[in-house]
Amino acid sequence: MKKIIACIVVSAFITTSFCQQTIKEELAKKKIYDTEKAFERMASEKGIAEAFYFYADKNAVILRGNDSIIRRNKQIKEFYEKNQNKNTSVNWTPDFIEVSKDGTLAYTYGKYVWKIRKEDGTTSESKGIFHTVWKLQQDKTWKYVWD
Repeated sequence: MKKIIACIVVSAFITTSFCQQTIKEELAKKKIYDTEKAFERMASEKGIAEAFYFYADKNAVILRGNDSIIRRNKQIKEFYEKNQNKNTSVNWTPDFIEVSKDGTLAYTYGKYVWKIRKEDGTTSESKGIFHTVWKLQQDKTWKYVWD
């Protein structure tokens, strides 16, 4: 009888721990999704350079082109200020989000669309796949470390 009770207690503990971990991961995924969408909204409202600066960890890295790595949030902002047309917009949505077991790192990927409105009124589009790595900050916000 003691073994049965012990098994029930252990099973209940494992089930509870698993459920708590699952809930924690799902909450983190929702927070990251919400952060992605707030990031996208800021890019639309305040500009791409400001959004990529605001959501970057101070040591963030972005890869642009096949061989251009830009390091640190201030240099990322400068890159976008120099290289982005004011008539450019970007939209994206994460299709997948994964969170580390300890809840401090995550990654997302999904589809993006860059649009550039030309002087003649036409718009060109560039579509692709993004991949972002996120790090939980001390203030409990998420900032990207790789994009």
